[in-house]
Amino acid sequence: MSKVIITCAITGSAHVPTMSRYLPITPDEIVEHAIEAAEAGAAILHLHARDPQDGRPTPDPKVFSQFVPRIAQATNAVINITTGGSMGMSLEERLAYALQIKPELCSLNMGSMNFSLHPLAKKITDFRFSWEKPYLEAFEDKVFKNTFKDIKHIMLKLGEECGTRFEFECYDISHLYNLAFFLNEGLIKPPFFIQSIYGVLGGMGPDPENLSLMRTTADRLFGRENYRFSVLGAGRHQMPLAAMSAVMGGNVRVGLEDSVFLGKGELAVSNADQVRKVRRILSELSLEVATPDEARTMLALKGRDAVNL
Repeated sequence: MSKVIITCAITGSAHVPTMSRYLPITPDEIVEHAIEAAEAGAAILHLHARDPQDGRPTPDPKVFSQFVPRIAQATNAVINITTGGSMGMSLEERLAYALQIKPELCSLNMGSMNFSLHPLAKKITDFRFSWEKPYLEAFEDKVFKNTFKDIKHIMLKLGEECGTRFEFECYDISHLYNLAFFLNEGLIKPPFFIQSIYGVLGGMGPDPENLSLMRTTADRLFGRENYRFSVLGAGRHQMPLAAMSAVMGGNVRVGLEDSVFLGKGELAVSNADQVRKVRRILSELSLEVATPDEARTMLALKGRDAVNL
């Protein structure tokens, strides 16, 4: 079994600040969390931006530029920029910063979906900012849009023209077949980094059987030698599914984007808390953690020197 790549998703765009006072919002907070996560063992840092004033998601390259270069200067971790942004952002907005810096790695959602957190709007009674409740409620009647045309555009503009490779986010088994379609079209080539995602409303449930099905389907479609499998378990499913992925020869993703908790009823104070916890799990399984440069080799990335920072 090869070494395990730990990805840490620092802040995301789905969770609202009221869910955790530890969720990083400002550039300084994102920098601090990212550096600590890298020092704890994260080889890849998955990054979104938020308005420093109230924490709402933003695609503004000016905000990204306040923290991404600082993270890159302080760590050797692979910088992974979202192309998903958040609900309601146009494709042009979602790609703006990635096209500016041409990163080694970008996330790429492999289909349109009913991604939703709207039930949380009823569970939270006292919101920190006025935008949060309407934002969560709006998920009920919105679709995250990534059509075949959108995906092709991203693959051409970022992949072919910029040399960026992708964290292919697969929320459903159909997303693996979408990925296979683009392989057959000649738009992408292995090794693929498949981030399989469980426990988000609108996507696959967190059942272990789903993880097994995704793994065996990916094996059949691509051949195990042609891809790196990784697992993101949302919320309380984060660590159990990470452990299952590791046992099955896969990689893991943690971070406050995916869960604000460290354990039952216990908020994670930092992203590094989750990285350290999953690293302990891997150690108990006698598995080694990949360094950033080892992850670059495993994923055939172009290297930090080719990034426009």
